[in-house]
Amino acid sequence: MNFGEKLKQIRTEKNLTQPQMAEAIGIEQSYLSKLENDKSVPSADMFQSILKALNQDANDFLKDIDKKILEGPLKQIPEVSNFLSTSIAVKVHSVKKWLISSAVACALGFACMLAANDGIFFSNNLYKYESKGVFLADEPEDIFDQYEKILNLKFNAKIIDREEFSKLLAEFETTRKRPIVIEQNRDQGIVYYQNVDGGRRKLELVNVRHVLAMPNKYLQFLGGLLVFCGVLGFFMEWRLRKLQPT
Repeated sequence: MNFGEKLKQIRTEKNLTQPQMAEAIGIEQSYLSKLENDKSVPSADMFQSILKALNQDANDFLKDIDKKILEGPLKQIPEVSNFLSTSIAVKVHSVKKWLISSAVACALGFACMLAANDGIFFSNNLYKYESKGVFLADEPEDIFDQYEKILNLKFNAKIIDREEFSKLLAEFETTRKRPIVIEQNRDQGIVYYQNVDGGRRKLELVNVRHVLAMPNKYLQFLGGLLVFCGVLGFFMEWRLRKLQPT
């Protein structure tokens, strides 16, 4: 919109004729006609008189006028110059805010993906522990390898008979020799002990493998989403600047 078009639009909205408006401003009707047809440019004092007569704020009056028009002869008017400076400052602030937000999103996204991949917050290692069974407090830890030998020594020494040998061995293998395998994300060392009903278990580390933990999968997805939003933000800001008139 040109300056003259804006002036005429406000006059029409206020239901004023050219003579009425010219009288309110204090100018000749012919001069008002030139202003409305962009055949003349108002001076700084004249622009202030127009704003006063129309009861208009400078920014409200200028916001719909093409930037190229404002950067022409109208730029010499202080209100126009201030309006252009403010518009540039607002635009620069908006661009900075957009770019900073996009950069932060990308940085957080990469950080989340790195943390997920390296298992910084949630371990990606799966530790496999095995236990041969339950042993009593007064028994050696290798009782599961030695129990049958111990029974054989007692049998050979005639402390127990064959029937009792078989009974004790069957009872031991049923109630005590119960192998289990535990897989967990927590590293508890090469060996750790666990109190259970009837005694204790010795759990030995047998294998460690890398498996992306479920929390890290969510973290990786969140990171990817943030990176995508950040890149999209850069692209959209660039496209908006390309579409906006200079």
